[in-house]
Amino acid sequence: MTPLASIHADLRSAMNGIAARSIRESGMAYRLVYGIELPRLREIASAYAPDRHLAQELWQEDVRECKMLAIMLYPIGDFDRDMATLWVEAIQPSQVELAQLLAMDRLTHLHDAADLAFQWIAEERPMFQLCGFLVITRLLMQGGRLSPDAEAEFIDQAEAAQHATWTPLRRAVQNALVRLDREEPPYQEASTS
Repeated sequence: MTPLASIHADLRSAMNGIAARSIRESGMAYRLVYGIELPRLREIASAYAPDRHLAQELWQEDVRECKMLAIMLYPIGDFDRDMATLWVEAIQPSQVELAQLLAMDRLTHLHDAADLAFQWIAEERPMFQLCGFLVITRLLMQGGRLSPDAEAEFIDQAEAAQHATWTPLRRAVQNALVRLDREEPPYQEASTS
């Protein structure tokens, strides 16, 4: 059995019909949904070696869980800016969870993740903006710091994006701003005594 066929068998055996129906009814745009939760998908992914070709095959399928496994199985060292751009372009507005997983599992591991995130938050395309803000949030959560110039640019882009009509983007901006505030050291006023 090929790894792809084996993964499909694993997905069928882990299917959650109630969750699948709920996901479909929420409007997520996939041909097929198995309704498998992220922790179980991570278990399935752990049974397979990271493989770029397998990940690309999985990504081409219009199946929620296949796309999520593709993200998990793409070797971190092979995932580059070009692949990131192609995958973000392919994510539909109703597939925000894919953008979140991609940001968390692969985009933050790019050697130029911060540069790419700042490029994307200045984009006109909302999915790229979303991924940019998700990456910045994640980098801040991992202890990253913004230089004063980067912070000023970030705040300018965040202020512009806060008025977006797309709710996931507005939420990502708000989360990034909250994380920036949490990661910044508290400012102390000079004593005047």
